[in-house]
Order: sequence, then C-alpha cells, then structure tokens
Amino acid sequence: MNRLVSLMIVVVASIVGFAQNIQLHYDLGHALYGDLSARPNVTTTFEMFKPDRLGSTFLFTDIDYFGDGAAGAYWEISREFSISKNKRWAIHAEYNGGITSIEHTAIASRFQHAVLIGSAWNWASKDFRKTLSLQALYKYYFKGMGRGAFNGFQLTAVWADTFAHGLFSFSGFFDLWYDKDVNGKLIMLTEPQLWFNFNGLKHTEGINLSLGTEVEVSNNFVFDKQGRCNKFFVIPTLAAKWTF
Repeated sequence: MNRLVSLMIVVVASIVGFAQNIQLHYDLGHALYGDLSARPNVTTTFEMFKPDRLGSTFLFTDIDYFGDGAAGAYWEISREFSISKNKRWAIHAEYNGGITSIEHTAIASRFQHAVLIGSAWNWASKDFRKTLSLQALYKYYFKGMGRGAFNGFQLTAVWADTFAHGLFSFSGFFDLWYDKDVNGKLIMLTEPQLWFNFNGLKHTEGINLSLGTEVEVSNNFVFDKQGRCNKFFVIPTLAAKWTF
C-alpha cells in the first residue's frame, strides 16, 4: 500500500518541522478482481518524517490484515543529506523490506530486501502548498524470495498539493524500477491519494482527521492467487488518516 503519501520534502520540513500520521485503508481489490479474491482487505500505514540541519529522515510501515489477523508487513526508511545551500539537491539512501506469512506468500507483493542510493531534487512553491521530489537511485537486491542477489535501478517522483483553503490535499508517488524476472524487466507502481481535511473547516482546528481514497495503479507488481506477477491493476481504497 503504499507509501510516502503526505511526505513533506526537505524545503518544506525546514519550515513546518516534524510530521507523522497513521492511516487505515479498506482495499477494494478483492471485490473488483476475481483473481485477487484472497487479497487482504485492510491495511494500516504509519508514516514519520523528521528534518534536521543535515537533511531529513522518512519512514513508513504497512501492515496487511485478513480476518484472522496480520498477513504481512512492509517498511521503508530513507535518509537524505542536503548538498546545496537551498536544500534542493540531496544524497538519498534507502532500505526496503518486509515479511509475509507462509500461508499467504502466493498473493503477497515482492518483499525481497533491497538498498538504494542516489540523488534527489526537491522543490516547493513559495507558499509551500505544492511540493515535488525527483529521485534517481541505484538499487541492490539481496538474495531472498527464492532469487539471487542482483543490481537494478529505481526512478521515483513524490508530490503533494494542498488546495481549497486547506480542505483538500492530493499527494502520492510514482516508482519505476528494474526487476530481471518480470515481463519487460520493469515494475511500475503509483499510489495517488486524495483527502478531505476536516481541520480545513472553520471551528475544527485540532481535528486532524482526513477521509479519502488511495488508488494503487501497478504493472508487474501484484501477485494473483496463482502466484503470477505479470498484470496491470487499478485498485482503489476507502481510507481515513489522522495526522499528529
């Protein structure tokens, strides 16, 4: 499920400081696609972003649930070190990994552990309501998931936009990365989110609840119940978020 959804880039973080949120998503994939009937229905996401004088740290954790309990977990942690005075350019280092229960391995996403390193370019509008981060990364996969270690790359874009006097926010990410074992050798994943923010209403300051949706659009990423990972899917969620 994803990830980086209300990410504030380094430029914004130097103004607003620490941010974190927790999200609850009800996944509609099992209802829309017959071959995803065993897909977990619920995902919780925790995100944290914290800047400092050298750059910033970001992490998130996804936990998927079936009716009888947790089915698996995935997390990412990244660190950026600013290398320009305006903090737009940074060195980016990241770890990706997760675990899936043996019972549900056939329908899990790829959780082969990987480390990434490369560069990032971060931008924000003058009022900080619009942000954009572009990343070009080398990606190394460790041996696991029945596959050997290998080298790859990843291209990432992360954006956020707050509009209508703070009532709505549109955010998300786009990833394209190399994988030697999928059709075309590339995996694509994007998860745009649209939120209605209750703290944008009059007399609701401090009510940091948002309701909205996330739409997972992917190719060669989601496993079906036959254990295949070679299809294009568009999977929406119904979601709630509380920002701390």
